[in-house]
Amino acid sequence: MDINFPLILFIATAVTGAIVAIDRFWLARRIKNSRQYKIIDYGYSFFPLLLIIFILRSFVFEPFQIPSASMEPGLRSGDFVLVNKYQYGLRFPVGNTKFFSVSEPQRGDVMVFFPPHDDRYFIKRVIGLPGDRIMSRNKKLLINGVPIPHELIDEQWPYRIMRESMGDSAYQTQHFSLKPESDFSEIVKEGHYFVMGDNRDNSRDSRAWGQVPAKHLVGKAVAVWMHWDEFFSIPGFHRNKWL
Repeated sequence: MDINFPLILFIATAVTGAIVAIDRFWLARRIKNSRQYKIIDYGYSFFPLLLIIFILRSFVFEPFQIPSASMEPGLRSGDFVLVNKYQYGLRFPVGNTKFFSVSEPQRGDVMVFFPPHDDRYFIKRVIGLPGDRIMSRNKKLLINGVPIPHELIDEQWPYRIMRESMGDSAYQTQHFSLKPESDFSEIVKEGHYFVMGDNRDNSRDSRAWGQVPAKHLVGKAVAVWMHWDEFFSIPGFHRNKWL
């Protein structure tokens, strides 16, 4: 069972905050040295820390670990990325409803979101904006009939490494040389985004489970800040970079 950490953090912050408020505005006036009670002392000790973590994680930045190989070669399983939570607008931490607009996703962004079929975070690259026609012909992407600029930069059998550029973003994609081509054509619906993994032949994305509703956005991945393969290994910082 997946743990809903944002909800747990919200509840813990609310409970400790309530303890502090009850003590300050009621209990302390009736009981001398009310902090002698452990539950009151714990409330004062943990509430400020939990509140800071809650605000930063909900509205500023949140760490996210890459769970699979779907974004290789740029992002690998075990990479920890920093997600800008306010880039696509401020949202309530519980329910994810946007209450303040800042900017919208752009083609080429590495985006964290909830897919339409799952309640876990996913990370993919934004390919299509609302109203775009996304096409694939012979493993080459076209947006509104215009091919995305790309070039072969390396061949590591059985993969071909390409460099694509889209908007202000330039990035690498990985293609399996032996996999047959799978062409498609799709128009992005209003209020939705078409996303794909950079590991194009080893990624389940909008081609498999559909477009991402705007209400499911979490934020924009902006940097790799740590790599940690497994629990008993030593974390490393050799892959740190801006995205």
